[in-house]
Amino acid sequence: MEDLKDIKPQQSIELLKALHILTRDGRMNQDSRRKLKQVYHLYQLIEPYLEKALAMNPHFTLVDHGAGKSYLGFILYDLFLKEKGGELYAIEHRSELIEKALALAKTLKFDRMHFFASDIKNSLEDSSLPNKVDIVTALHACDTATDDAIYFGLKKEAQYMVLIPCCQAEVSKTLRSEKSDQLKYTLSELWRHPIHTREFGSHLTNVLRCLLLEGMGYKVTVTELVGWEHSMKNELILAENIHQPKKIALDRLEEILATCHLESLKSRFLPII
Repeated sequence: MEDLKDIKPQQSIELLKALHILTRDGRMNQDSRRKLKQVYHLYQLIEPYLEKALAMNPHFTLVDHGAGKSYLGFILYDLFLKEKGGELYAIEHRSELIEKALALAKTLKFDRMHFFASDIKNSLEDSSLPNKVDIVTALHACDTATDDAIYFGLKKEAQYMVLIPCCQAEVSKTLRSEKSDQLKYTLSELWRHPIHTREFGSHLTNVLRCLLLEGMGYKVTVTELVGWEHSMKNELILAENIHQPKKIALDRLEEILATCHLESLKSRFLPII
């Protein structure tokens, strides 16, 4: 069928229907074609990490935080883990989404997908999760949830992390609350206007996250996921642990916090690992 020519041969049609990428009668429309293109683009970016993890450990583990409907987890399992191996753990605090995802996994016989109704912080204490994981993903984890996912990855000694931050508010809120004391500094012009406070705070948050990862030994790549016409929450952070900690990155992180008068957030961006 012409509609299905762009679908990868190993892809489950039933899964694509369940994810509403295909209609119930197995066809595609313009919106579903756009979604599929985005899914495959993201998969293309993650696949090298999956291959490396598999080469190092045939039973590698991937933890997907803030999984939502486990959209990403199902695609990764269907295209890669299903045939090649590995265990996938999807963590989502909304239990109703976990129940639906679990039912779909059973229907598709995706036996190595595991689902946990938990938030990221509590998942660190969950003894049913592996002590060490190979890959951590967190797509559109709102506000500080991305930082929690990074902390989870560091504590679990993850070899790879794939992060799409979303709705970062903590830094902007702190900049805003202390603005009256900061206006005597020339640098505060970067965030004096409310729209700049939001944009600068969002940008600065991701800069600090990247510095933390580099400081802890990761090689970091920052790119865009899709074109700006599709989403403003577009930044993709890819991190690979090359075991080369950079003290200068942590020093610069701390200096930025001091320069922007964000010392109150030090425990967020310089956690004790």
